[in-house]
Amino acid sequence: MTQEQRPWRLKEMTPVSMGERLRVRPTLIVPVGTTELHGPHLPLGCDTIIVERLADDLSAAHGIARVPTIEYGVHTATRPFPGAATLRRRTLHRVMNELIESWEEGAGVREFLILTAQSSEAHLEAVSTIRTDQATVQVVDIFSLDFGSLLERPAPVQGGELDTSLMLFLAPHLVHMEQARDVDLSPSMLARYRPGHTRHLPPGSPGSVGYPSLASAQKGERLYTFILERVGRCLIPS
Repeated sequence: MTQEQRPWRLKEMTPVSMGERLRVRPTLIVPVGTTELHGPHLPLGCDTIIVERLADDLSAAHGIARVPTIEYGVHTATRPFPGAATLRRRTLHRVMNELIESWEEGAGVREFLILTAQSSEAHLEAVSTIRTDQATVQVVDIFSLDFGSLLERPAPVQGGELDTSLMLFLAPHLVHMEQARDVDLSPSMLARYRPGHTRHLPPGSPGSVGYPSLASAQKGERLYTFILERVGRCLIPS
C-alpha cells in the first residue's frame, strides 16, 4: 500500500512531508471525540473511535492531512459514571481556537474540516465559533445527518441503534451486546434529545437511550458508507 492509499496522519509525518502535503492543499481534518457513557455495552470512547476512523478514511481518499484526535468534548450527564470525563465549553473553545490559530498562522492552513459526533449545543458551540483570519472552518456533526430509511427507529444517539451499529461494524470486539438494553422515551423526553439540545439521561437509563437491539454490523456498514460519502462532499473543491 502506498502513502497515497494510507491516511496522512500529522503525528507520523516529518515537517518536510507535512509542508509538501499542505502545498498540495492547505487543508486539515480535525476529529473531535468525547469520553462519555453510551450505555453498558459500548466503550467510553465510542464517538472518538468513529470520528477517528472517518478522519483516516477521508484523509486517505482525498489526500488531506489529519491531525491527532481531540478525545474530550463537552457533554452533560445527570449522574457521574466511572471513566467519563467532560470539558467545560469555554475550555474546549479555547483549545480549538489556539490549535486552529497555530495551524493557520504557523503552517498556512486555509481550510479546516472539524468532525464530531456529539449533538450537545455547548459542544457544538465550542467547536463552531472559531476565530480565523483567512481560513474557513466547516463543522460536521455526523450524527445530525438525515439517515432516513437506514434506521428502523430514528431516535436519540446515545448507545442506540445508530452508534451501536457503527461500532459493531468498526470495532465489534469492543461491543458487549449481552449488556445492551432498550430504553423507550416519551414524546416529551424525546424532544430533549434532538440535535442541538442538551441531553439528560432519563431516570432508570443505564447510560443509553434508544434501541441497541436493532443494531447490526451490516447496518453499521451501510450507515458508515453513507456518512463517509456525505462528509466527503465537504472536501470536494468547489
